[in-house]
Amino acid sequence: MEITGAGRLEVRITPADVGKRVSVRRLTGASDGSEKFTDTVGVLTSWNDGVMLVTRRSGEAVAIDESSLVAGKVVPDTPARRRGPAATRAELAAVAARAWQPVESEPLGGWRLRAAGGFTRRANSALATRDPGVPAGEALTAVRRWYEARGRTPYVQLQAESAAEQERLAGAFAAHGWRPEAATEVWTGAPAPVADLAADTARVRLSRTVDEAWLRRYHRTERAVGPEQLHVLRSGPSTWFATVPDPAGDGGPAAIGRCVVDGRWAGFMAVEVDPAHRRRGLARAVMAALARRALDEGASAAWLQVEDDNAPARALYTDMGFAAHHAYRYFRPA
Repeated sequence: MEITGAGRLEVRITPADVGKRVSVRRLTGASDGSEKFTDTVGVLTSWNDGVMLVTRRSGEAVAIDESSLVAGKVVPDTPARRRGPAATRAELAAVAARAWQPVESEPLGGWRLRAAGGFTRRANSALATRDPGVPAGEALTAVRRWYEARGRTPYVQLQAESAAEQERLAGAFAAHGWRPEAATEVWTGAPAPVADLAADTARVRLSRTVDEAWLRRYHRTERAVGPEQLHVLRSGPSTWFATVPDPAGDGGPAAIGRCVVDGRWAGFMAVEVDPAHRRRGLARAVMAALARRALDEGASAAWLQVEDDNAPARALYTDMGFAAHHAYRYFRPA
């Protein structure tokens, strides 16, 4: 907050600061009649008729009555503090896109429209990594028309090249009636420590092709598997599928996984274990086997994606040396 030499808080933002990242403090009333200060940091999306809209990094839009303000200022973006291989958001977004390719794709200014018969949001959303090159409202209208013409729900995967741009675009989306959902984090690490895990990799079978057994375990292919699903799963510069057969042989695999090697990067995904076989080290074995193959192909860095509410996966990957690099969200019309 801005404090003057006399120790007073001051509001040093105006409607002219719309589009900038701000920090504001307001006075709010409690149920018992008392008052308290509430701080909000985010992009100042709008300021009309005495009400300002601040969009947080999560995509949440907070409406604030200007009469409740006690302090406010424009603030710079917080520098990222992270460990793991050096990488930009743009590099990771591009690598992840090559590892999960749609059936249909076309550019929309600085964005890319993607469709794959409805198989996963990632392959059926517009990837927004930068300013679209046209007003946000115009771009979102084009996205809506493109997906509705295909009988699909319009989605935008907002994974901007900087935290500041992420907030700015999230604020623009909120201003045009699009709401955030499905928060996901991109984590990075090194494949060598994963390959060195003490795990029973002898049970893991690696293949260039995805078979019926693997598909039966993968939770995203519960319905009939068609050409769109197979296209997405088989895509990628160098793709490997891992399978741990069920010892009883009377069902699907005990565990599966997928890895895409792309230059220095190894991307891990679709690591799943049959509930009846959990807590036996199978996820570690799958990851270790895939990491060893990635090292053989020259990979020196690793990435994966994990939803923010998947506590077991987050604990597993933390133990393997992975750490969060950045987060992204999907947006859809409200």
